Amino acid sequence: MRTGVIAKKVGMTRLFQEDGRHVPVTVLALENCQVVSHRTADRDGYVAVQVGAGEAKQKNVAKPQREHFAKAQVPLKQKVAEFRLDGEDGLLPVGATISAEHFVAGQKVDITGHTQGKGFQGGMKRWGFGGLRASHGVSVSHRSLGSTGNRQDPGKVFKNKKMAGHMGDKQRTQQNLEVVRTDADRGLIFVRGSVPGAKNGWLLVRDAVKLPMPEGAPFPGAVLDAKGKHAGEHDEAPAGMVEAAAEHEVNPDVPVELQEQLLHEQQAGVGDDSTPAVGKENNAAEGTAPEADENKEG
Repeated sequence: MRTGVIAKKVGMTRLFQEDGRHVPVTVLALENCQVVSHRTADRDGYVAVQVGAGEAKQKNVAKPQREHFAKAQVPLKQKVAEFRLDGEDGLLPVGATISAEHFVAGQKVDITGHTQGKGFQGGMKRWGFGGLRASHGVSVSHRSLGSTGNRQDPGKVFKNKKMAGHMGDKQRTQQNLEVVRTDADRGLIFVRGSVPGAKNGWLLVRDAVKLPMPEGAPFPGAVLDAKGKHAGEHDEAPAGMVEAAAEHEVNPDVPVELQEQLLHEQQAGVGDDSTPAVGKENNAAEGTAPEADENKEG
């Protein structure tokens, strides 16, 4: 088992396939994700890697934490997390910066984060209750819970009763999400699927625990050198395109008729010899229209 990374949820965009269709993806950014310390079996009783990400101000970090980061010779981190390992062979050196190429296109990952907080909500929104009748006989209580307890016996409301309260903002793990593309230069990971959390929220990204290790995944991990460059070679897809390794997962066989239709839609408005393109500076149709109107007025 390899270590995971701490990423920030940037937002959503889309990547295009070779046939013109688009794939909606969530963009995850690695903000200086570095190894802070190790947990070994001899000293701690288990093997793990402590990873930090982000940049924190000195006034917001306690003195023991500042000394901890100084010992590892890394900047002050805003978010710190541990990732368990099977053995010490999976440990990355302290101070190493993890690259986005730690994950490969087409592999599945598990992402942990806190769901979007909804604040204090009623029983209908929080639990899906149907509410009371909306017709005659109910007065200002249409969206109420109704009765919550029994009679004098037991004379109380049992614990864990579905009632109004705080909704959302709970830790959830979404499993088997697909990595569509990675951008090592900018430290971005493009993931297809339902990623928990709101924008600018911190996420823990790990290899899928229910699936075997993907082929080509670097072990124990992919790190950046001192200059911020990746040590190995990486052939990336063109900007805005899905990597070839992920196409078999998100791009099934498309009929020839549909490919021709998509090609026709893409070329709509491009123009040819008889019909100029829309938006061109030398558009004859747009240039002669005002003159024709002047002739009619004269």
